[in-house]
Amino acid sequence: MEATNGDSNKPTSVTNGDREDAGGFKLKFCTVCASNQNRSMEAHLRLAQANYPVISFGTGSLVRLPGPTIHQPNVYPFNKVSYDTIYKELDGKDHRLYTANGLLNMIGRNRQIKWGPERWQDWQPGVPRVEQGKDRGHIGTEGGIVDIVFTCEERCWDAVIDDLLNRGSPLNRPVHVINVDIKDNHEEASIGGQGILELADALNSAAKEERDAMSGTVFDMASAASRASFDERVPDIIGNWQEKWPNMPATWTLAWF
Repeated sequence: MEATNGDSNKPTSVTNGDREDAGGFKLKFCTVCASNQNRSMEAHLRLAQANYPVISFGTGSLVRLPGPTIHQPNVYPFNKVSYDTIYKELDGKDHRLYTANGLLNMIGRNRQIKWGPERWQDWQPGVPRVEQGKDRGHIGTEGGIVDIVFTCEERCWDAVIDDLLNRGSPLNRPVHVINVDIKDNHEEASIGGQGILELADALNSAAKEERDAMSGTVFDMASAASRASFDERVPDIIGNWQEKWPNMPATWTLAWF
């Protein structure tokens, strides 16, 4: 992992990135995996380092992490337990085991990104995110809305789509939901995070072009009509990206908040 472990309970950075920020329009992103621990958090970090507004979630009923045996996972609730608490608990249980399997390194990274794992189904799009001001990638997400959702596994993509359908599109706002299939291990998560960043860059470049071709105010309304020219380009952008990243099959749909 690129991030180093920290000692603080919460992230201290309130700026979005390490990459030089060219400024201008930026799409808002969301990354999703099962437990908001490995794949979604690696992608969250990569996007935040690149100065993109980004939030992240898990779709599982509980946060599940490997334990001493396959039948003894470590289980935590979403939204209630911080990464710092999880880190300290696992470190106290078996420092050698959880160092060897990479869990402490992963969670140490996570606690430098945001407070704790959040569940997608508990998120209320459009409700201001006022308590996440120290999260990496927070700037630009204060309004509680995103343009692109990246999921990291087909079952997570299904869960997101089903949840959006069940909500009934109260905001009447389009959102692209893209699954990038990433195996749930540390090495593949790192590779997947880079792939997602490259796709985000391509999508953002196209969005900026379409925004510059019309009134920025109109594009920023994010209605079906104002985003139609961008929306039509998304499948081709994903297709071109897929040629470079054939080992991470991508699936896409246009959904609604």
